[in-house]
Amino acid sequence: MLKKRIIPCLDIKDGRTVKGVNFVGLIDAGNPVELAKRYVDEGADELVFLDITATHENRKTLVQLVEKIAEEINIPFTVGGGISEISDVDNLLKAGADKISINSSAVKNPNLIKTFADKFGSQCVVVAIDSKQFGDEDYVFVNGGRIKTDYKTHNWAKKVEELGAGEILLTSMDFDGTKQGFDVRLLNEISQIVNIPIIASGGAGKIEDFTEVFNETKATGALAASIFHFGEIKINDLKQVLKQQNIAIR
Repeated sequence: MLKKRIIPCLDIKDGRTVKGVNFVGLIDAGNPVELAKRYVDEGADELVFLDITATHENRKTLVQLVEKIAEEINIPFTVGGGISEISDVDNLLKAGADKISINSSAVKNPNLIKTFADKFGSQCVVVAIDSKQFGDEDYVFVNGGRIKTDYKTHNWAKKVEELGAGEILLTSMDFDGTKQGFDVRLLNEISQIVNIPIIASGGAGKIEDFTEVFNETKATGALAASIFHFGEIKINDLKQVLKQQNIAIR
């Protein structure tokens, strides 16, 4: 069984870390380089960097900022935002990223997943899925949660696995920033239909939420942002509690 991972996420806008609720109402959460260094010191297992306006602004990810962060950390580093061609992946890996995350570009051109997986290996390709529930159905959103697609989340998750994604970063837009706990229903449903690792994202507000997501779903990683950025939960304290509860954590 894969050991569970605690993953802080840096949502980046204009070079600063930001955080909102349900993808809107963004507020400044600090310097991304300083936050990254702090998370390494606290024992984070991995770090995710998402340039959340790159696609909307039709530009590439902030490579220089990625490079600055990579110089300060020694944990696996995933970078997403504005990645649409092989040269983008090349540049980010050279800047220090270990994995890349694609969302909007994958929906626009699903074969991009296979292209990247063939070129760089599935372990390098994370497909981020932003999902929102409408009635009994869940739909995929792109452009930082601005645009609803016709893809149903369950169908899209199966498709990205078939195309070679190594991992799914599954964010529940309904739960994101609410601190009401992870979307256990959605995580369970998706984990039953795919075999690749799933990172749970959206809704973490207290230590018990991490216990719940690891005990009640097959998620192998739990991602959170604001509770770590604003010091509401220290990562080393969280991991200590999870170990005491016999959850296999890195």
